[in-house]
Amino acid sequence: MTDTNTIFLYVAAPLASASFYTDLFGIEPVDASPTFALFILPSGLALGLWEKERVQPAPAAGGGGSEIGFKVQGTAEIDSTHADWQAKGATIAFPPTDLDFGRSFVALDPDGHRLRVYTVAEEI
Repeated sequence: MTDTNTIFLYVAAPLASASFYTDLFGIEPVDASPTFALFILPSGLALGLWEKERVQPAPAAGGGGSEIGFKVQGTAEIDSTHADWQAKGATIAFPPTDLDFGRSFVALDPDGHRLRVYTVAEEI
């Protein structure tokens, strides 16, 4: 089996979404056009933003039906990332909260895709 290395999000306007993610992540896409943009994240995972009207076969669901998780180190990084993303205009769907697995918050991109930033609680 091949390695999984790309997540595709179906978006209304790839260039507008690319601008959002450029600001959020502080990196430029490696490819950007009116129909598709591609980021290579620090982990090596690729994030593709594909114009939803051009996806074949047509997607059955819109944003918000799943999440992309971004694991960070410690609760301080949760809170600082939350403050940074909020200052950059990300919609916060769920503020930083201590949950049974650790601390987490959820932001939304312009198409309603859920971006969960989390840290795992230390085991007792």
